Amino acid sequence: MNRRLLLFMLILAQPVAADSLVPIGEFSRNSLDGWEHKSFKGKTLYRLQTMEGVTALTAESHASGSGLFKTQTIDLEQTPILNWSWRIANRLTGLNEQSKAGDDYAARVYVVVKGGLAFWQTKAINYVWAGNTKKDAVWPNAFAGDHAMMLALRGPEASLNSWQTEKRNVKADFQKLFGQDIHSIDAVAIMTDTDNSNGDVSAVYGDIWFSRD
Repeated sequence: MNRRLLLFMLILAQPVAADSLVPIGEFSRNSLDGWEHKSFKGKTLYRLQTMEGVTALTAESHASGSGLFKTQTIDLEQTPILNWSWRIANRLTGLNEQSKAGDDYAARVYVVVKGGLAFWQTKAINYVWAGNTKKDAVWPNAFAGDHAMMLALRGPEASLNSWQTEKRNVKADFQKLFGQDIHSIDAVAIMTDTDNSNGDVSAVYGDIWFSRD
């Protein structure tokens, strides 16, 4: 078994306080409970599959743009840290990811603060695995403008077919990217999409959870 995945499973096996860990995507338990599908164009194929002895969520996009989302309120005062692992099999090259034509990513995980009836107040951070943008770069989404900020956690330098583990302080990221002190989020989503570039890409997502630290 991959050492990183083994360590992850051992961490989950440790006893923790009920409010110190909030599961979002329990893919390793062969569960998609609470996740809903949203299609923008075509349908990315999402499946739970066993890989290296651990069940994960695979995604295959062929000129499609659809994602999975889970509506769940997360108290960022208690559990501000978003944790997950992911990997991709290939990159989308030659795209201007700051343009509408190039707004495609092999993998993305994003968090949403809903604006209710005031939809213009909806905010989102997209943590993306970029194909052409350097790591740590930040830019507004080509379609949503400054209502959705893109943050490249991985770029073209990242290895293919290799698990990468992420840990982000979502509360701190909202403060940095939007200048707002956000106390909670309303939803988490994942998406592997190629609907603008008409490309082909595949990715794998490990479990997703919020923690206190």
